Amino acid sequence: MTRRFAILSSAFVAGILFWGGFNTAMEWTNREEFCISCHEMKDNVYAEYRNTIHYQNRTGVRATCPDCHVPKEWGHKMIRKIQASNEVLHKILGTIDTPEKFNAKRAELAQHEWDRMKRTDSRECRNCHHFESMDYAEQNQRSSATHQQAFNEGKTCIDCHKGIAHTLPSVEQHIGAPKVAPADPTSPGVVNPREEAVRAERAASS
Repeated sequence: MTRRFAILSSAFVAGILFWGGFNTAMEWTNREEFCISCHEMKDNVYAEYRNTIHYQNRTGVRATCPDCHVPKEWGHKMIRKIQASNEVLHKILGTIDTPEKFNAKRAELAQHEWDRMKRTDSRECRNCHHFESMDYAEQNQRSSATHQQAFNEGKTCIDCHKGIAHTLPSVEQHIGAPKVAPADPTSPGVVNPREEAVRAERAASS
């Protein structure tokens, strides 16, 4: 009986020590200081984030890296930590260890994060922002109408707020690309922008 009690007591103490150490390690890696200990993060996305309202604002409420990118619930947090092991691998491989490499991968990296936030209904955004807590009367007319429309359509934060904390990747918009069946500038009612510019310039100089 005494031996069994000693074994159970030892197992209980060992469990507490293991859990304490494990939880401490999780919280240690869940700090902004840890996130930016890699120059890939500190010199790129962190530098961008410091110029946004999430870093400094009139109320003094700051959203740090883990606030936006790491879930608070234990189960979701563990899944995210396991996924982050892939980031450690690419740190070792030097996949984005220069600004040039980082910018070349920016669109892909951003899309991964947008997809994750879309899947989770912008869960981390909702730690601070939530449709049900918004006072639409205190918002400007455009924001109020847009938020209410988004709520009714079942949209999530990331649908509209890409680039809120980091620079958006370059997007190919095909500006000036050949159009299918372009308008004929000689047709009645169609304004030729080049002729209109010349006409305006002449009018200004006369």
